[in-house]
Amino acid sequence: MALKHLLNIGFGNYVVVSRVVGIVNPGSSPMRRLREDARQEGRLVDATQGRKTRSIIVTDSNHVFLSALQAETIGQRFADKGGDDEHR
Repeated sequence: MALKHLLNIGFGNYVVVSRVVGIVNPGSSPMRRLREDARQEGRLVDATQGRKTRSIIVTDSNHVFLSALQAETIGQRFADKGGDDEHR
């Protein structure tokens, strides 16, 4: 059985590391469209606790998580958790 590691995306919110497909900055137009499409289709999880969105996390289930942490911070945590466990 695969051990499931959790990735802290801020304020006590976590996603399963092995399900993460991408961690992106929210500033560009394509990322804004991604967020809006996910909101309209009910796939958006807002974990910002009312703060400014600083990163978007996309999972293999096509869910979109918003975080108030910088993409670089989450990327570093992802790397520390061994985000590529399946290939070790």
